[in-house]
Amino acid sequence: MSNVTDDIFAFDPATLLIMLRFAPAKPSTEKRRKTSKIKTRTPGLTNTTASHSLNITRYFFVGFLVIAALKLVFAAVLDLYSDEIFYWQASTRPALAYSDLPFMAALLSGTGTFLLGHSAFAVRSLFLLMGSSIPFLVYWVALPLMPRQQAREAATLTLCLPLGAFLGLLAVPDVPLLFFGVLLAGCLERATRLDSLKFWIATGLVAALGVSTHYRFALYIVAAFIYLLVFRDQHRHWKNPGLWIAVALLIIGLYPAVAFNLGNQLSGIDYHLLERHPWEFQLEGLLHPLKQAVLVTPLLYVALLYTLLTLLRRACQGDSRRGLFALLALVNLGVYLVLAPWTDSTRTSIHWPLSGYLPLLLFLPETLRDLHARLSARISPAAAARLLVLAVGMGFTGSLIALLGVGSQSLQDQLRPLLGKGVLSNKMAGWSELGTHVRELLNRSDMGDVALIVTDNYYTGAQLELSLERDIPVYNIDDDKAARDGRAFQYALWGNNQEGLASKVGDSALFITEDSTLTVPDKITVLSRACTQFARLEFVEQLTLFDGEKAFSFYHGSNIGGDSTTNACPRPSLGWVDQPAEGATVEDVLTISGWIINEGLGVGTIEVLIDDIPVGMAEYGTARPDVVTAMQVLSDPNAPNLGFEFSVEGSAIPGGEVEMSLRTKGVSGETQNFGTRKIEIAERN
Repeated sequence: MSNVTDDIFAFDPATLLIMLRFAPAKPSTEKRRKTSKIKTRTPGLTNTTASHSLNITRYFFVGFLVIAALKLVFAAVLDLYSDEIFYWQASTRPALAYSDLPFMAALLSGTGTFLLGHSAFAVRSLFLLMGSSIPFLVYWVALPLMPRQQAREAATLTLCLPLGAFLGLLAVPDVPLLFFGVLLAGCLERATRLDSLKFWIATGLVAALGVSTHYRFALYIVAAFIYLLVFRDQHRHWKNPGLWIAVALLIIGLYPAVAFNLGNQLSGIDYHLLERHPWEFQLEGLLHPLKQAVLVTPLLYVALLYTLLTLLRRACQGDSRRGLFALLALVNLGVYLVLAPWTDSTRTSIHWPLSGYLPLLLFLPETLRDLHARLSARISPAAAARLLVLAVGMGFTGSLIALLGVGSQSLQDQLRPLLGKGVLSNKMAGWSELGTHVRELLNRSDMGDVALIVTDNYYTGAQLELSLERDIPVYNIDDDKAARDGRAFQYALWGNNQEGLASKVGDSALFITEDSTLTVPDKITVLSRACTQFARLEFVEQLTLFDGEKAFSFYHGSNIGGDSTTNACPRPSLGWVDQPAEGATVEDVLTISGWIINEGLGVGTIEVLIDDIPVGMAEYGTARPDVVTAMQVLSDPNAPNLGFEFSVEGSAIPGGEVEMSLRTKGVSGETQNFGTRKIEIAERN
């Protein structure tokens, strides 16, 4: 990548002269004549320019192919993320809009699987094409505004914006949103400059597709109308029929979202504007610029902000071309900056502002030339060039890190032994194994007649629909994650929630919990909820993946809607270790004590592990009336004898720091690990 940026900021004075000479966005006829004279006098400069242009093209395609290859590989091997799988699930139930968004993401997901079959890659395929085309769109938008060479540089720099280069790997609405956003900028620029009906119609069509993608596309529309109002030389367009045709097409594009919200208690708008945000001042929100600087990479972030300031200055001087892109960037960046302290910081501070950076990339090559000239006045030209090369190089490196970071989830088995536990995320891994395991369970003779599947969260259910190709109905009793993500209302509309399940009276089901996403109190709540749906719920088995960092439990639920009061619910156990304390030093005897309750079938055994190696069984049954009172134990068959004790000579354990944990097995057969603590075993002389 250093070769690319060295070429952009070539140290050869003749090349630099040519580059700076092409800085104006659209050279006048007089300047073209002067350029022609210079070329006649110094033919060597022409050769240098041609060589530079050739190198930029070569480096662009090398960078593009590297990024595209990584995206292709990871798109094929990574399981789908929760958002991705929801949009695929929505595609199997076609509609103009859904509870959180209009139809575009679902349409793209469904079209991909229609063309390529049921797989994660198929779901992502069209998103991959759209995301990978962004650099070419940037080039197309830039072409009328600047020399071809500078347009190539802008396209190349798109690969150096980490979140931008990442686009398309995931099947999420941001991909078509940004695709249509850049396309809208190009169509609107041409429509206002050329007064072309063709481009006004294109502007309207793209705007309609954009608002059919995400509510956030409204910021592009707001910026466009501000542009037409603020710049006097654009006022003539208000009398242009082409503009009103574009507005009419935009209104048609708004219909799906408007119709859905009017017919469904404004649920989509209510979620995006009210429910998902605290609307209370959060000090963390003031860190928004710093977070963005890290994500964009610091030097590139400064260069982009400098580009925005330059565009605004030129806009104030009457340059409406640059004013258009300044407004597109300012509205998108400014809204998220201002609202950051009051909104959901986990979402507004990560990827949303990307829509404001892409318009700035078009003019970033100009900024880098300007910065090179300014820095050269303070430090040497070579040092200035190296600093700017570093800025661009860090951006491209950030793009690779982002792709490799997400792609690492497909290498769980290979990387986990090297990195240890708790480092890799498994949100996009393990779903294929789950699908295979469920198929095997459904084919087992001892499972009886299973008519449907029930899950504790919506994304597990959606993953199984994709894996099983909808061979069996899937329901979820998710009142938590679905509500937080604005999708509970949609599952109610589909009838795939707890109320829909209640209508399947008399059927039997396979009930699945994703234990690795649940705390013990959470799982107790989930099992208690599930037990009200079935006359009898019995534990079947567990599936443990990636050294226990992704785990599922499977239960057989009989007779939906039947009387469940006569059967105990197989709830998980809840326990506490009184001693030893975290970080305690053991010199002679390691004594472990505490309590454990199971408000269901009761506790069976408790096994003690040191560094995951069993060292003995704890004695269970010590009287603990204090626990019965404090925890309000009602139905544990062992109450009040809920305590446990275990002792072992310290000499029987290797000296040094060790990890102690307990593994309990309930009467139901379900096992759980708890009480993990680091302790120090004193060294023996």
